[in-house]
Amino acid sequence: MRPGSDRNIIRPTVLALSALALVVGAAVAQEDPIKARQELMKSNGQQAALGAKMIKGEVPFDLAKAKAIFAHIQEVADKAPSLFPENSKTGGDTAAKPEIWTNMADFQAMFVKLGADAKAAEASVTDLDTFKAAFASVGKDCGNCHQTYRIKKS
Repeated sequence: MRPGSDRNIIRPTVLALSALALVVGAAVAQEDPIKARQELMKSNGQQAALGAKMIKGEVPFDLAKAKAIFAHIQEVADKAPSLFPENSKTGGDTAAKPEIWTNMADFQAMFVKLGADAKAAEASVTDLDTFKAAFASVGKDCGNCHQTYRIKKS
């Protein structure tokens, strides 16, 4: 083997494994979309908690992490709408209101807005002050959707 030829083997293998992980993830989402969306929203909540800690000064502001929070929210906005198929209205301790399925166009539009706002936020953040403003704006998108389409649990 020539020096460096390992990369020629490793790169396609890594790409193939990544593709396989995506396919398996998609299959799990189709088998149990409620669980998949709960896990997706849990990861979103973890990112939001990190953002809140930065704003409160509980952890130091980190520009790369701040931008990563908004990148993650964009991924959530892209993935989430497909996790609400007709067969996932009940079960799995879902907190999804029935209005999702009667107002699907509005529900999906909220994710489009969330993704666009998160993308704009990611591009605009340069320091803690711009992060605070962007985080509040994107957080409002989350809150509006939750208020409209999520059952409050006591």
